[in-house]
Amino acid sequence: MPQLGAGFEGSDIVADCMFANHNEIAEKEARLRSLMDECGLAAVALSTNANFAWFTCGGSNHVGIASEVGVAAAVFTGDAKYIVCDNIEAQRLADEEVAGQGFEFRTCEWYEARKIDLIRELARGRRFGSDIPIEGATTVSSQLDAARRELTDAEIQRYRLLGREVSECLLLTAQQIERGMTENQIAGVLNSHLISRGIVPIVTLIAADERAAHYRHPLPTDKPTDRYVMIVTGARKWGLVVSATRIVCFDKVPKDLREKHDAVVRVDAEMINATRVGVPMNQVLRKAIETYARCGFPEEWRFHHQGGPTGYKSRDFRVTLETEGCVSKNQPFAWNPSISGTKSEDTIIATSSGPLILSLAENWPTIEVDVEGNRIPRPDIFLK
Repeated sequence: MPQLGAGFEGSDIVADCMFANHNEIAEKEARLRSLMDECGLAAVALSTNANFAWFTCGGSNHVGIASEVGVAAAVFTGDAKYIVCDNIEAQRLADEEVAGQGFEFRTCEWYEARKIDLIRELARGRRFGSDIPIEGATTVSSQLDAARRELTDAEIQRYRLLGREVSECLLLTAQQIERGMTENQIAGVLNSHLISRGIVPIVTLIAADERAAHYRHPLPTDKPTDRYVMIVTGARKWGLVVSATRIVCFDKVPKDLREKHDAVVRVDAEMINATRVGVPMNQVLRKAIETYARCGFPEEWRFHHQGGPTGYKSRDFRVTLETEGCVSKNQPFAWNPSISGTKSEDTIIATSSGPLILSLAENWPTIEVDVEGNRIPRPDIFLK
């Protein structure tokens, strides 16, 4: 068992997130060394939930989910790596989040507020980088976004498992909810399935009937459902986020909803098909805009963002027509085209052999959309 620092020997407890292997650990360290060389840094401190989870191969530094900055920082110096935290967090992190990954611990008492000082001490007075503002540190958040861009094989394995789990939770929710349940009750059904599998719901949007048409970000309310409901989740485990949307109808599908949903899945399929390695991201958005118009809804793209790269954040950024940069190999995306009253959304990975959809359930009704000879499966409306 690697030395974790005075008083914190890793126990035999191993959390279910411990997928880390030597190849992934070595790859993450190599990417940080490259970043440090490029920026002239002696150390890098990773404090956000996203970057901590990425570098620790799925570990978590959050206690409350309302903050993007966790209770511990991972610090890399090029030849050693450390977890900096207070005495409240240290033992659990050693046992359950970073066991077997070679981290040493540097801790302070909870009342001392010395974590920033400990980070500076590890840098030994030299220039260091941070993903959050620290006096005297170089901010390297954008460089870390780039370092996370291409998923490793182990990350893809975790992401595929998570996508399957999230899609199953959405299916179970659709099967269990009933007409007359409130949006909050439906949110409770969905989130109970996610939480029971160790998945953290970081976004839950539920829209019954006319609220789906009125609001693009419908936080759940006590409004009861009648005809149909839109169910949206952003679900996180191992630091990775799966975003997905589903529509459930309690009766015959209304004609206008049918027309809109057929159109929005066409837009989504075109975007998924266009998400290929080397393609400019704004070209994918242009394809969406063209498809909206071709389907008879030319202005709908203006009323909500269309998504963008994902992974350890719900979106790294939202793609616009001004976005620079191309799709990278093994880069995850979550596109979310919407037309008033409906939306189509899943999480995908742009692999060298084409887009891989992570969050489709086998038993969910699907529409296969033909795009340039490729059959792209999209979630249809679930009819109860």
